[in-house]
Amino acid sequence: MNGKYSRQELFSPIGNAGQKKIREASIFVMGAGALGSSSAEMLVRAGIGRITIVDRDIIEWTNLHRQQLYTEQDVVDQLPKAVAAARRLSAINSDVAINGIVADVTSQNILELIDGHTAVLDATDNIEIRLLMNDATLKLDIPFFMGACVGSYGLTFPIGIEEGQPCLHCMLETLPAQSLTCDTVGVISPIVVTTAARQVTDALKFLIGALFNPKLESIDLWTGDRASIGVKSLKKANCPSCSENPVYPFLSARESLRTAVLCGRDTVQLTWPSSRRFELASFAESIRGIVSKLIHNPHLVACEYAGHRIVLFRDGRMLIHGTKDIMAAKRIAAGLLG
Repeated sequence: MNGKYSRQELFSPIGNAGQKKIREASIFVMGAGALGSSSAEMLVRAGIGRITIVDRDIIEWTNLHRQQLYTEQDVVDQLPKAVAAARRLSAINSDVAINGIVADVTSQNILELIDGHTAVLDATDNIEIRLLMNDATLKLDIPFFMGACVGSYGLTFPIGIEEGQPCLHCMLETLPAQSLTCDTVGVISPIVVTTAARQVTDALKFLIGALFNPKLESIDLWTGDRASIGVKSLKKANCPSCSENPVYPFLSARESLRTAVLCGRDTVQLTWPSSRRFELASFAESIRGIVSKLIHNPHLVACEYAGHRIVLFRDGRMLIHGTKDIMAAKRIAAGLLG
C-alpha cells in the first residue's frame, strides 16, 4: 500500500483497485478560480494521474478570501491563475502530471483542449462557457460534472453519466435569464469548499465505477436549505445537444458569444446568442448595489462599473466603453452577468 494514499485506500468503496483507477484517470478542470482551485486540490491530493487546468484570468486581491491555492505574492507578481495553480498543485503532489494553460476557451479550441480526458469538471462562472462545455463533452462522450456557487448557495449536477439524463441545454429554460455572480452578491468560502467536495465526490464515484444516481444537488449553507432533485423528466427528445441527432449548437458560431472591437471607438461589443435572453428590469435590480450612474428603460440598461461605461441592450448586445481588450471586456461582463 502506498503510504501517501493509505488512508484513502482504507476507505472500502475505494480500496486498492479504486486507487489504481484514480491514478489512471485524467481530469480537465475548466476554471482556476474558487471552485476550480478547490476541486483541483482535492483531486491532486487524491492521487489523480493527470490534471489539465485552464483559466484566462490573473489573480486579484478580491480572489484571496476564497481561492485557496493563491497567496498575496501571487497578486503582487500578477500571475495568471492557471500558472500559479499548476505550481502550487505540483508542490502538493509531485506524483500528478499537471498542465496549467492560460487560454480563453472558445468553440474553436474546446474540443482539442478536453479530448483525451476521462472527465471534465466545470468551475467557470459563465453560463456560455458551461453550455459550450456541455456540447463538447456530449460530442466527445466525456462525463461533465457541473458545479456553481454564489453567496452561500451551491449547486452540482453530473451530466453524461447514464442513459436518459437531461443535459444542461435541456434545462436552459428553467435557468434564470441572468445569473447572480460573486461580483454582484458576493460569496463565502465555505460554500466553495462544500460545492467542490460534492463535485469531486461524484467524479471519484464515476472514476472507480461506483453506482450512483445522478441528481441535481443544491445547498444553502447560510439558511440550511438543501435539495436533491431527480431531473429525468426535464430531458427533451428534441434537444439540439443531446437528442438522437444532435447538432451541438453552442459549438457553432451562431450560438457562441460574438465579440468585436468597434471601428474608431475605444469600445468592445459583446453579442450573446438568441438563446440567452435578458430581462432588463431584474438585471438592473441585481447590479444596483455595485454600479454607479444606473439608467434603466425599456430598451437598455446603462451604468458605470469597474471604470467603464456599460450598456446592455434588450437584444443581447453589450457595449463596454473604455477598452479595446476583448478578454478584459469578457471579464467585466462576467462580473455583471455570470
